[in-house]
Amino acid sequence: MNIRLTSVLVEDQEKAFKFYTQILGFVLKTDVPVGEYKWLTIVSEDDPGGTELLLEPTGIAPAKVYQKALFEAGIPLTAFHVNDIDMEYERLSDLGVKFSMKPNRMGPVKLAVFDDTCGNNIQLIQVMDND
Repeated sequence: MNIRLTSVLVEDQEKAFKFYTQILGFVLKTDVPVGEYKWLTIVSEDDPGGTELLLEPTGIAPAKVYQKALFEAGIPLTAFHVNDIDMEYERLSDLGVKFSMKPNRMGPVKLAVFDDTCGNNIQLIQVMDND
């Protein structure tokens, strides 16, 4: 068993697509109209055959309530792994991304949290070498 698809709740798929591709650097995998929304997935440019991230619209009230509650509590909806969190923090900050938590070492990992402008806190994680 493996994970091929996961999702992130978004208020506006087009806005999310722009942020996740133009700012974060993901690339389009699938764009299929499904009623008023799309089956819109992105992948890492470095791993186009890897796990897809579905930009899932908050089209029903429970999704909106869940997303808002997580955001207001400061809880990340998901996490992305990076090789150099300090470099990503600087790159994204320079592009205007707002961080609620700067890179911070916590045991074997270094973490940061940013606002994806689509209703979510997203965590960046770098697994640290044993020093």
